[in-house]
Parts: sequence; C-alpha cells; structure tokens
Amino acid sequence: MTTPAERAERARQLWNAGDLPAYVQLYAEDLRFHGVEPDPMDKPSAIGFYQLFWAALGAPGRPNPQLDFYETLVDGDLYSCRFAVSGEHRGDFMGVPATGRPYVLEGITIMRFRGDQVVERWTTADFLGLMVQLGAVPAPA
Repeated sequence: MTTPAERAERARQLWNAGDLPAYVQLYAEDLRFHGVEPDPMDKPSAIGFYQLFWAALGAPGRPNPQLDFYETLVDGDLYSCRFAVSGEHRGDFMGVPATGRPYVLEGITIMRFRGDQVVERWTTADFLGLMVQLGAVPAPA
C-alpha cells in the first residue's frame, strides 16, 4: 500500500498526463466530495464535474487543465494541500461562454483515505476569483 502523499501525487501526475479515468480511480465508490456543490457529490457526480471542468477549462494544447500541489500535509489517513489549476477558458463554464482567457484557480483540499482510495474530500476553491479572471463579474472594489 502506498502513502496518502504518494497516492495523491500519482493521481496528480495522471491528471496532468490527460488520463481522467485513471485519475478518478483515486476515489472510492462510496466517495463523499464536499465543497463544489451545496450537497456532497458522490463519485459519478464528481466524474461529471471533472468532465465539464476539463471540457471548459483545459490548458493550451492539452485536453486537461494543469494541476499543481503546494504545501502538502499528512496526518494519518488525511492528506491536505494547497492547489492551483490553470489553463484557458475554452468552453461554457458556470454559464459563462468561452472567453479564451487564461486563468489560475487556487484552493485548498483535505482528503481522507481508506487504504489507497479517498472516501471523503473537502475542497474550498476561489471560484469568485475565477469568474473575475474570465470577465464574468467585475473585480471587487
């Protein structure tokens, strides 16, 4: 069995290689993913979100956005990191038509592992900042 840090890093590499099906193997079938929608997402809902995200916010010349991890912390079965996802806005996302603008979406996530898979994840990301970068809303004064 690998450590949570090794498993998360391997998943990040799969994401950046453009292999979404392999990336989502990180998640257990009974996944509870908090923070993107009002209610926790299950695994099929998380996959659907990622497919939409990839279609709308890929990196130039790639099918997927770039994913980077910073300041990783591990405590037993918990893995946490600050992350950044970057690319260009090339499809409808959250009601905003493609703008071609570059973006960087930053956030923090905590994942609880059971063995080699994530069973629960809590994520907070700066979606307001993303909407400002895409020109969908004005920057706060």
